[in-house]
Amino acid sequence: MENNKIPTIKEIAKKLNISPSTVSRALNHHKSIGAVTTMRVHKVAQELGYEVNKSALFFKQQKTHTIGVIIPNLAEPFFSSALTGVEDFADNLNYTVIIGQSLDSLEREKRIIDNMKNHRVDGILVSLTKDTSTYDHFESLKKYKIPIVFFDRVPKRKDIHYVAGNLYSGMLQSVTKLCDLGHRKIGLINGPANLAATLQRLEIYLKCLRIKSLDVDYDSIVSTSLTKEDNKNAMLQLLRLEEKPTAVIVFNDYVLLDCITTIKAENLIVNKDISFISFANLPLWEYMDTMPIASIEQFPYEQASKATEFLFKLIEERNSAKEGNAEYLQCIIDSEMISYTS
Repeated sequence: MENNKIPTIKEIAKKLNISPSTVSRALNHHKSIGAVTTMRVHKVAQELGYEVNKSALFFKQQKTHTIGVIIPNLAEPFFSSALTGVEDFADNLNYTVIIGQSLDSLEREKRIIDNMKNHRVDGILVSLTKDTSTYDHFESLKKYKIPIVFFDRVPKRKDIHYVAGNLYSGMLQSVTKLCDLGHRKIGLINGPANLAATLQRLEIYLKCLRIKSLDVDYDSIVSTSLTKEDNKNAMLQLLRLEEKPTAVIVFNDYVLLDCITTIKAENLIVNKDISFISFANLPLWEYMDTMPIASIEQFPYEQASKATEFLFKLIEERNSAKEGNAEYLQCIIDSEMISYTS
């Protein structure tokens, strides 16, 4: 046989003088085929270098054994950790993961959804872009019976499957720590208005200030679109206040890196002139000379792993009588403040 020729079931059948249908059933360990025949078929298949035509198998099963995951940016340690959680879970079930980066572009997110839909992935995991405010491109998946589970950045809706972080626990720990250090004027640099996490951070921040009997100064609450320039301007806005905050809670560690650069350019000293706590708990801080007092761990691996568990449950149920049930799979994972300095 020529090296470049792909062996077939018919060749195995001819070599063993049995029917192709018997070979097919033996390759799939069908109970109607005896153990001896099954063993012989697999031995010859191995000798010939036969490989199962997975496309045909998947077509028969109405599964592709692939899932899609859409994240804003793989370069961010948060999302690379989340992706590891997805792949670890999927690999145990012999599933392949197709990755799409939205790069925080709504139009790109829509194109990725279309591509994954056209490739008939069995399900999709999504962490939204900062600009996603409409969900028609996700709704289009329903008629193809492609389930979707959101994680971390989730829509402002109740009729969805999702896993998200409970930011309250980490925020309260952070405000308490800042109070214990003597801070009474604590500012907030928040994220883009469209993100559900932005509103959540604001609500929790205000609640925590009230719990600690601290005055709310709305001038000390600013927002950023997450661009480098906007992060810098948000920090400068707080520094220009007549009564500027002595501590600031920042949307995430990447925003804080720009804030630190801005602070240094203003000849101020981090954690002396102004202190910081941020979200994400990036591993890079252990290599930095300048770091926040603490960062709030949101457990991306655990979030994504749980979201993947939900997705496979939906994949298993999509053709069963359970489909269409009004019950949505939802999970909240507590955040935790990780201290870097005393």
